[in-house]
Amino acid sequence: MDIQGQVALVTGGASGLGAACVRRFVGQEMKVVILDRDVERGKALATEFGEGVRFVQADVSSEVEVQAAINLAQEAFGGLNVAINCAGVAWASRTVGKEGPHPLDLFESVIRINLIGTFNVIRLTAARMSQNAPNAHGERGVIINTASVAAFDGQIGQAAYSASKGGIVSMTLPIARELARVGIRVMTIAPGIFETPMVGAMTPEVQASLASQIPFPSRLGKPDEYAQLAQNIIEHPYLNGEVIRLDGAVRMQPK
Repeated sequence: MDIQGQVALVTGGASGLGAACVRRFVGQEMKVVILDRDVERGKALATEFGEGVRFVQADVSSEVEVQAAINLAQEAFGGLNVAINCAGVAWASRTVGKEGPHPLDLFESVIRINLIGTFNVIRLTAARMSQNAPNAHGERGVIINTASVAAFDGQIGQAAYSASKGGIVSMTLPIARELARVGIRVMTIAPGIFETPMVGAMTPEVQASLASQIPFPSRLGKPDEYAQLAQNIIEHPYLNGEVIRLDGAVRMQPK
């Protein structure tokens, strides 16, 4: 799909990997709707880019709120061609810790935001994209999800997070197979350790320790490198139904 002139919905687009996608897409003359719960950052980013970017405060697990963002893309920019699922949380807890068993409500919240929220966005954006006229390759849309290396190398305390990201990995192929009939490609990126706000809150010593675990290049990933891959996926018509690890060959240790 030719990226220029397309319309994208980016969840979690106010910061981190999502914001990097917004910046790269705007640089490629795309129109973007940012969906995020962070009003301050979301509005600031939309204001920075002007009329080509809109912000909607929304929870990805809410059908009403996600549909409102999709409707805005249609009303403001005339359609929707790309969806990038970057929204998520990384709350951690041991299965049995010093204070007792893993809080069940915490596990449910992580699954609801990361996994159910991703599927909610997929199903609603796919419904809208299926109404698009196909391009020369027969494409009507592209959906890119964000998993994590934790789906494969989950660390101690990441039971909920790993389960949520593993679910995203597992549903990529069946959804891609189903949406093939309407010309919508579905891909997932599984990032390693990136320079996101969550990692940025760690001490320089901890960040250096994390970077030293990455074989090559031995550094944290840059958000724009995620966005670069997202652009490559959008532009490559034969990429479909696959999960791509973007991690510098890291394999996470137990803790």
